[in-house]
Amino acid sequence: MANRNEHFVADLAASEVAEIDAVRISEKPTNLYLDAWRDLRKRPMFYIAGVLILAVTVMALFPGLFTQTLPNDNCLLANSNAGPTDGHPLGFTRQGCDIYSRIVHGSSTSLSVGLIVTAMTMAMGVFFGALAGFYGRWVDALLSRAGDIFFAIPYILAAVVIMSVFSDYRNVWVISAAIGIFAWPSTARVLRGEILRVKQADYVMASTAIGVSRFKILMRHVLPNSIAPVIAVTTISLAAAIVAEATLSFLGVGLPTSTMSWGNDISQAQVDLRTAPQVLIWPSLALSITALAFIMMGEAIRDALDPKARAQR
Repeated sequence: MANRNEHFVADLAASEVAEIDAVRISEKPTNLYLDAWRDLRKRPMFYIAGVLILAVTVMALFPGLFTQTLPNDNCLLANSNAGPTDGHPLGFTRQGCDIYSRIVHGSSTSLSVGLIVTAMTMAMGVFFGALAGFYGRWVDALLSRAGDIFFAIPYILAAVVIMSVFSDYRNVWVISAAIGIFAWPSTARVLRGEILRVKQADYVMASTAIGVSRFKILMRHVLPNSIAPVIAVTTISLAAAIVAEATLSFLGVGLPTSTMSWGNDISQAQVDLRTAPQVLIWPSLALSITALAFIMMGEAIRDALDPKARAQR
């Protein structure tokens, strides 16, 4: 009779356990952002949007690479609303200025407003959204109700009022503040909802159990793992900010006419829509392409950062 205490152990090399437990050293470590980058590289929309954004950015920073003609020099009334000629591929404005040069030099103003507004909305949205979502209770109630008040006010209407009050101080910073102060609630709401989900994770509970302060948990663990949706929303918001600046300038309460911007050119060209439509079409097209590029980039980033969207592909 066999000894009851005798044990028979299968050869590890001959079992499937070794294959299951084997560490795949050859595979590179991964995380959310690395997976998102790998997914973005497979999307044609990401490359199209990236090329357009890069072109607009280089145009805004180095206009001399695209044209040697200054926008307000050599403006001759004899060329008023004239069509394309040699050296002037898009024609002339009502004042006889080169349309192409004005579009190139106006890109810096429109892009600057978009970037400043985006920085303001992201800073305010992340600050209020993080506090409301993580600390909850009366902090959440107070900040959420404040966000609801700002969210209920259309930021274009609020910007019109602010720009009308500060009509003597209209510049890039004032118009950016007028738009950004009322545009942050959407970012705060997105981050608050994501933090409410992330703060229930096991690693947050483990950090609390070992005595890590709540502020350190927020900054080291919760916020870095909640910021992904905000990146996508911020990219799309940049396009909205550029359009908002053009809208305010079109309404006559934006930047002064002496400031070069696509919105001002569109506003001044509306009277010539029937007789010289190209004066209105070209700056409008530049504005639309730029806004579309940022929207496409935001959509691509949002889908890449969403594991469910990647799984459905």
